Amino acid sequence: MANEIVKMVAKKANISEPIAQIAVDTVLNMVKSKLPASVAGILDSFTGTPQKSTGKSNNPLGDLGSIAGTLGGLLGKK
Repeated sequence: MANEIVKMVAKKANISEPIAQIAVDTVLNMVKSKLPASVAGILDSFTGTPQKSTGKSNNPLGDLGSIAGTLGGLLGKK
């Protein structure tokens, strides 16, 4: 998906794809820096951006448990 975004930005802004890639990476990194790590990981999954490994998860459900916990937090579950 990130490649589709880069192509769209390049076309709409009438700039080269390498410059659009820099713009998209900059925006995604800024947005991810404002989000909790688990939500930033979901954004990485959505855009196809490789995630930085933080080691083995302690969650027995793996990524599914992390995503469910994050969504619960976003919906007000404490």
